[in-house]
Amino acid sequence: MKDTNFTLIEPTTKRCVFLEEVTKTLDLSNVKVVNKRSEDYYKEGIRADAAVSRAVARLNILAELCSPLVKKGGYFIAMKGPSYLNELEEAQNALKILNLELETTDIQSINGSTRVNLIFKKVNETPAKYPRNYGQIKKKPL
Repeated sequence: MKDTNFTLIEPTTKRCVFLEEVTKTLDLSNVKVVNKRSEDYYKEGIRADAAVSRAVARLNILAELCSPLVKKGGYFIAMKGPSYLNELEEAQNALKILNLELETTDIQSINGSTRVNLIFKKVNETPAKYPRNYGQIKKKPL
């Protein structure tokens, strides 16, 4: 995967320092760590083929944070736990607004715990007013 580039977006400086040390130790020259919130990084105009997230927020919030970072035709992958069906139902409005369609549900059992990868395809551009600032996203999820 040396021809693939990865950008790790993390708002907490302490975690960024750790991630930078890991990438240096593992000699991962194709990994860049960015100390920003995703909604701020979005403003730089960089769009990826895919965005992957885990343990950040409920799906309706997570979709608004990640979808704008993905190119039309790209993928948003949300790593979730056993309550994924409730989150998926709760996020239907957000998914519609953000032009995300569920393509695959990959269910895995790891050490007796259920992990689910929800793989969404971005079928159209994200409307220009998204993402909102994090305070608005959290206070009034789509």
